[in-house]
Amino acid sequence: MASLLYRLGRLSFRQRRYFALLWVAILAACSFAALSAPAAEEDGFSIPGTESQKAFDLLDERFPGDNAEGADARIVFAAPDGQKVTARENRAAVEKVVDTVARGAQVQDTSSPFAPEAVAKDAGTAFATVTYSASSDELSEATKAALMDAVEDGRAAGLTVEVGGSAVDGGPELGGITELIGIAVAALVLFITFRAMVAAGLPLVTALIGLGAGVCGIVAAGMSTTTITLALMLGLAVGIDYALFIVSRYRAERAEGRGPEEAVGRAVGTAGSAVVFAGATVVIALAGLSVAGVPMLTDMGLAAAGTVVIAVLVALTLLPALLGFFPQAVLPRTQRRSPATTAAPAAGQGKEPAGSRWARLVIRRPLATLLLSVAGLGVVAIPALDLQLSLPGDEAQPTSTTQRRAYDALADGFGPGFNGPLTVVIDAQGAADAKEAAAKARTELSATKGVVDVSPASFNKAGDTAIVGAVPSTGPAAGATKDLVKTIRAQASDLKTETGASMWVTGQTAMNIDVSNKVTAALIPYLAVVVGLAVLLLMVVFRSVLVPVKAALGFLLSVAASFGVIVAVFQWGWLADLLGVAQTGPVTSMMPIFLIGVVFGLAMDYEVFLVTRIREAYVHGASPAQAVVTGFRHSARVVVAAAVIMIAVFAGFIGMTDSMIKMLGLGLAAAVLFDAFVVRMTIVPAALALLGKAAWRLPTWLDRILPDLDIEGEKLTRALTAEPSAPAGPSAREESVNA
Repeated sequence: MASLLYRLGRLSFRQRRYFALLWVAILAACSFAALSAPAAEEDGFSIPGTESQKAFDLLDERFPGDNAEGADARIVFAAPDGQKVTARENRAAVEKVVDTVARGAQVQDTSSPFAPEAVAKDAGTAFATVTYSASSDELSEATKAALMDAVEDGRAAGLTVEVGGSAVDGGPELGGITELIGIAVAALVLFITFRAMVAAGLPLVTALIGLGAGVCGIVAAGMSTTTITLALMLGLAVGIDYALFIVSRYRAERAEGRGPEEAVGRAVGTAGSAVVFAGATVVIALAGLSVAGVPMLTDMGLAAAGTVVIAVLVALTLLPALLGFFPQAVLPRTQRRSPATTAAPAAGQGKEPAGSRWARLVIRRPLATLLLSVAGLGVVAIPALDLQLSLPGDEAQPTSTTQRRAYDALADGFGPGFNGPLTVVIDAQGAADAKEAAAKARTELSATKGVVDVSPASFNKAGDTAIVGAVPSTGPAAGATKDLVKTIRAQASDLKTETGASMWVTGQTAMNIDVSNKVTAALIPYLAVVVGLAVLLLMVVFRSVLVPVKAALGFLLSVAASFGVIVAVFQWGWLADLLGVAQTGPVTSMMPIFLIGVVFGLAMDYEVFLVTRIREAYVHGASPAQAVVTGFRHSARVVVAAAVIMIAVFAGFIGMTDSMIKMLGLGLAAAVLFDAFVVRMTIVPAALALLGKAAWRLPTWLDRILPDLDIEGEKLTRALTAEPSAPAGPSAREESVNA
């Protein structure tokens, strides 16, 4: 692999204009395709194989047309304290708002806010449901503005008026001021690392080009906008990091006296090999999200994986081409004029790098350092024992939003379960008397503990299927509601025996519960696959058994500690106000599996880039302890810079309002912090020092079985050492280009 990438790097350098134009054309084509692509279908929430999805499919079949995917809005009216919405003046104000909305464009139907079921028992709260003929993505801005104008008119009349529903739900946030701050921090870290504007700018430029092509490709492929968020996070972070590693290696090769083209070839052949491996692990982990069986999760994983693939291709082809345009400008100022005479300081000369000093400090007391680090991560992970999963709704929105205030008003007026009603479907095709079966189901539901209201049965035209609404006494995300769904489903067998009718529970609340259960069940198998893959791949890379096992255990520590941080903040409320967490409660059910997949890929990044240099020194004759010091001398600074950049990029998403994005941003930032600085920079050198030569042993029979991918470029180095060295100085053409 290293030899192939070496030739690719040199080809990109020599044909830099063609490669640069190629990527400009790719970006333009992707942009044009995205602009020309039809609007993506509104995000569906299908979960194949679950009871709620089967019931939903049955409703589509038996009630054709009734499950149209038009947007809806629920307008909630609350009278001033001590008054009733049914009072003459308040009633007139409510009716005016509803009538105004009903006359608007794209409105299909409006319910009466004064129907018996729409007015709270104390008459202090009422609501009206507006159904639109278009989906939320297709609603015009004028329609949305007309809705909010009518709401403002109601507020002006002295009522509290709030609105929820898909008609007012915004699309996923694709960026914000905090994310721009994250990019600015990344730029600052790059400049501090390289102390050259061009060297700092190239990783940002290539990352943004790759990200642009990836996001445009996602839109052109017709994927929904919700798939873009994870792609943005990862595409930007890995795009910067992969370029950082290659530029850093290029500068190191130039410092050893090699010419620009040769240095590019060696950088792509060595650091580029690690980039390919690291990118492959991220892609595999993200594609593996499909094991959960949730289509939305699969789409997000595949979209992000595609963006990572593009980031790898950009780092291997466009970056070498850009280095060809600026072969000298990326170097330190002292090395630009006469790189041939500027060699790296000999051992023992000059100030020892901070990475070497840190490594020496760790291996001086390896056992104490190892135990202290593991214990520290263990303490941070303790809150993870209380991890609770659910899919949040409007209750997780900030209190500053009208959706959250509408949710709270309905909960206050009608009870907490009103926001999460259960839809019970009675399939009476196998029953002797459909109406008797539906009545029996209603009786059982009414007698079920935890159900406060049961609606009359609503039959389809054929009269063989009925829908019954059941309102729980607890909120949608409450554990008691989850238990209630389980109880009702358990009653279905009795109904089947007595009447021959089948009973199914669906609705948004039941679907959320089923998603949480399905994702939770997939966590352990997915984790096993990821850890097993990590051990296998690292065996191939490092020709060792203990190093991969150590890496996998470190990954598990990082994940556990990041889960602990998420639970402490989002469930327990620690630092919630500081981080803008509006509502504490269960963790978003899809977040843990996302976190495991992404952190796995990133952990392998740092493991490969750091340990590759350590093994390289060991293979060349250094003692195990000295190999650790040498590896840290060459790679610690770059790994730290890469980690800080990723933390900055991920932390930028903490400022988003969407709870899942906020959780994912905090979780990833914490995971990178723990994995890079505690696991890779502390536990790894301590463990390698304790293991000594045993760390690098591989059974002979296993050595014969495992393929040799030459990730570290050993064969390439031997082959190049046997050839005459390339001229150190730049050619006249390169000098003119750089000038």
